Formats: sequence, structure tokens, C-alpha cells
Amino acid sequence: MTEWDIKKLQILRTLRDRGTVTATAEALLMTPSAVSQQLTNLSKQLGVRLLEAHGRRVRLTDAAHLVLRHTEVVFAQLERADAELAGYLQGEAGEVRVGAFSTAVPALVVPAVLRLRADHPGLEVRVREAEAAEAYELLSAGQVDLALSLAAHAPTARDPGFSRVPLLADPLDVALPAGHALAGAPGLRLADLSGERWIFGGSGPWSEITRAACEAAGFVPEQAHSAAGWTAILAMVEAGMGIALVPRMAAAERVRGVVMRVLEADQPRRHVVAAVRRGAESAPAVARLLAALREAAERR
Repeated sequence: MTEWDIKKLQILRTLRDRGTVTATAEALLMTPSAVSQQLTNLSKQLGVRLLEAHGRRVRLTDAAHLVLRHTEVVFAQLERADAELAGYLQGEAGEVRVGAFSTAVPALVVPAVLRLRADHPGLEVRVREAEAAEAYELLSAGQVDLALSLAAHAPTARDPGFSRVPLLADPLDVALPAGHALAGAPGLRLADLSGERWIFGGSGPWSEITRAACEAAGFVPEQAHSAAGWTAILAMVEAGMGIALVPRMAAAERVRGVVMRVLEADQPRRHVVAAVRRGAESAPAVARLLAALREAAERR
């Protein structure tokens, strides 16, 4: 019977997700040579070629993808076994590690933690702030148990290794200087702002969201300034240096000299999702946190 080594299969799975031996080694806290040696040994154990040269890199063979299709079932079952064991051994106690992007922490994670603290005081939640894309990477690497991310950066519903739970569609409002000519205009649409100077990040999810929203409204935004933090963005808006789209979840960041306008008709939204490794959603601690996050999202 073929010998299956769970640790080596995890390395192969990570290589598929990360793309290079170096990135795989970094994610698993190994050396690249150790990664290569383990995969070579796995290939010998299974009796099939798992990797082939592709330029200066390696890529998975068809046999490797076949192995991984079956491996996902095994890993999901192991997650379920861990979940059942945790429920048996810990009951109401346990720990869940959460990776979440910045505005999700005060808007969703903190209310969820407060609810759990009242209902399940033995359950501990450890929070790690991360960019939306990074939260998924932390989940993939096993460094967090649940990732709060944006739909564009979360695993798709077809990904066999993960389960995702839609939480909310967060509306994007436009931040205008208090004295702006359109600050009090009725029926404001995003298209009405096509001639404005915009403030958003030079790259990353918020840049993509702003550009996509404006392009859907029929124009390409002129970027006047680049910033990623809401404090910096809103300070520049207050000073009349430009305007910006702001997620409603970031309401706590609003300042006196900025007018937040709800856009009519073409209001853009960003979709917030929670993701877990498939099978782990049945772990009592993870299930309770997901329920608390859903409740926090419904209250917004």
C-alpha cells in the first residue's frame, strides 16, 4: 500500500498555494533545501513525479494535482477530527486566532469578542491585524484560524481547502471637505464627482476598490494624493486637497471638517467575508466566533 506522509503532503499543498520553493519555506519556517528534500522523498514514497522544471522555477505535475485533490479530503477530515476533539476536551473553553483588516477590527471583531466574553468567558480570541490579502495568506499558512477579508482577496467558493462565510456588503460613502460645492447637493451620484481630485492608496485593495467603483460610474479617477490610512486620508480631505471613498465601517475615523455623503443609485460596496480552513467551521470555538461575527454584521 502507498505510504502517505501528512507533513510532506502539507508541504506540497503549500507549494501549490505559494508558487515557489522559497515562499513555501518562508511560510512553513523551513529552509528551501529542506522543502526540496521533503518533496523529493514524498515523490519516492508515492512512486510518481511531483515536480518538473519550469524555467528557473518548478511547477506541479498532473500527478501532483491528482494527489492534492485527494489530499484536500484528508485535510478536511483531519480538521473535523480536531474540531470534534476540541469540543470533547475543551467544551466552552478554547482559543481562536483571527486575522482581520484594520476597519473590521473595531466594527466586527471587537463587538464579537465582547459578546463571546459575556456568553463564553472561557473562550479566548487572539486578534492579529493584517491587510485584507495578508489575512488570507495567514489563514493558508496556518497562522490564524479565521480570516476576515474582502471578497476579492478571500478564497473562492470553489477552493477545496477553505470555507467562506459572507458577512456584509459595506457601503462606500464619499468624503468631501465641509465647504465643497457638492457637500449639500441633493441626489449626489459618484458620476457627479468625475472631475474631482481623488485620494487613495497607490496600490492594494483600496486602490483597486476606488478605481473599480469610479470606472463602473463611467470615469477614471484622477489621483491627487496617495495614502493608505484613514487618518491621513481624512486629514487631506478636510484640508481641501481632494475627496475620497470611505467605507461606512470606518465611521469612527470621521472628522469635524469632513462631510460624509451617501451616494445615490450607483453606491459602491465592498463585500466582507470570513474564511476558515474547510472542516474547521464545525469546531465549537470557531463556530461560536462565526455566529458572533454574523450578529455584529447584522447590527450594522
